[in-house]
Amino acid sequence: MTHDRHWNRREFLKTLSVGATGMVLLPLVEGCAPLARLGAARRDPWEELPGILARIVPPTFPSRDYSVVQFGAVGDGTTDCSDAFREAIASCNMNGGGRVVVPPGRYLTGPIHLRSKVNLHVMEGATILFATDPARYLPAVHTRWEGVELMGYSPLVYAFEQDDIAITGRGTLDGQAGTSNWWPWKGGTQNGWKAGQPNQGAARAKLFAMAEQGVPVAQRTFGEGSYLRPQFIQPYRCRNVLIEGVTIVRSPMWEIHPVLCTNVTVRGVTINSHGPNNDGCDPESCRDVLIEGCTFDTGDDCIAIKSGRNADGRRLAAPSQYIVVRECRMKDGHGGVTIGSEISGGVHHVYAEKCVMDSPNLDRALRLKNNAARGGVLEHIYMRDVQVGEVADAVLQVDFYYEEGKNGAFMPVVRDLEMRRVTSRKSQYGIYARAFEGSTIADVRLLDCRFDGVAKGNVVEGVQGLVVEQVLVNGREVSASDVMTRRAGGGA
Repeated sequence: MTHDRHWNRREFLKTLSVGATGMVLLPLVEGCAPLARLGAARRDPWEELPGILARIVPPTFPSRDYSVVQFGAVGDGTTDCSDAFREAIASCNMNGGGRVVVPPGRYLTGPIHLRSKVNLHVMEGATILFATDPARYLPAVHTRWEGVELMGYSPLVYAFEQDDIAITGRGTLDGQAGTSNWWPWKGGTQNGWKAGQPNQGAARAKLFAMAEQGVPVAQRTFGEGSYLRPQFIQPYRCRNVLIEGVTIVRSPMWEIHPVLCTNVTVRGVTINSHGPNNDGCDPESCRDVLIEGCTFDTGDDCIAIKSGRNADGRRLAAPSQYIVVRECRMKDGHGGVTIGSEISGGVHHVYAEKCVMDSPNLDRALRLKNNAARGGVLEHIYMRDVQVGEVADAVLQVDFYYEEGKNGAFMPVVRDLEMRRVTSRKSQYGIYARAFEGSTIADVRLLDCRFDGVAKGNVVEGVQGLVVEQVLVNGREVSASDVMTRRAGGGA
């Protein structure tokens, strides 16, 4: 499969860039009036959305059913049904496709590997319980871990280079992860780790070093003794993927993680999992993705769009592109819609609309996190008609000081970012956006927004071409000059 290394960009309006990177100084304010007028006259970026949605078409399957019970599965919660799942999937695939049906009951299994033309249909009242013995998830498979390719533990549900695959139904996928298994590998007593126990630290550092050194993926083997937790659902280099209706609980790590996939629909999924790194849905280096009507209640980002970490992301050079998020509900999490931090391959054309985000344990509504070790261009990012109740930190955050911060040779870039008709009732900050010397945050537009209950104002440093139109903060209409930071730590 090939992925675009270059995409069509509208000509960036360099005339909108005013001031220098670093702290925004008062003279910058004088350039804001013409910026607002030019910003209002530009073409509406949302006009591209219908064409993107027209390309995202869920796969269809022949009307043939293969019940796992017919292949020997027993829904008593203790019988190992791994062979039954494997044989049902193989038979369905060999006969041209259809549904592998999981009827009501509790079915214990090891990893499930999907094949082309197979829809794993989990009926209402059915629960798939995944074994917690790490040995069950070996031999190692070609996977991606925190943005780096390796041979590692199999994800709980995995597909590699398959077409037309699905997980559907009203049933539940239960990873059975907790403080007695999987989560302690992260380290930290809050995850069940105790002093003297192993954790992922050494293997994580070794993997990242191998990627920087250009070690071939086939030689990056991290199985027993590595403590790198598997993702829950990972289609890898697949086309035409549908995940719909199911509930996902107790994940070892990231929950839905399509990698290098094209034409992905995630619809009506409920995720409730609060372990470490329990991101809800992380499309990575994918094209044409729709995430709609889902509920996220997570231990990390609800949605995190990614494209590879550092040298490995630059090696593959596969951006995430044409990602649509709509009509989702975000509860707990680090960010409602997040881009990064494993974003070295870049991202462009992200559309988020008509979502509801509300929790004292949700940190941010729209979050972009990057640094000079990652690099990558993050552009054409749009959010509209989003209702934010309470977030613990900022409504919009652009964070270039994440982890390595400015220590690196690959300057992060954010440009053409727009929030339109976004409202919030309570937050510490409205906007928190900080660039450093050599990095770029440019062409940021806030249009017709209302941020109430903002405790600490705004922090805006080094942002070029800021447009603020019809924006109320704590009931007062503000301009671009009002939200600019005039001194370190200051806010309007």
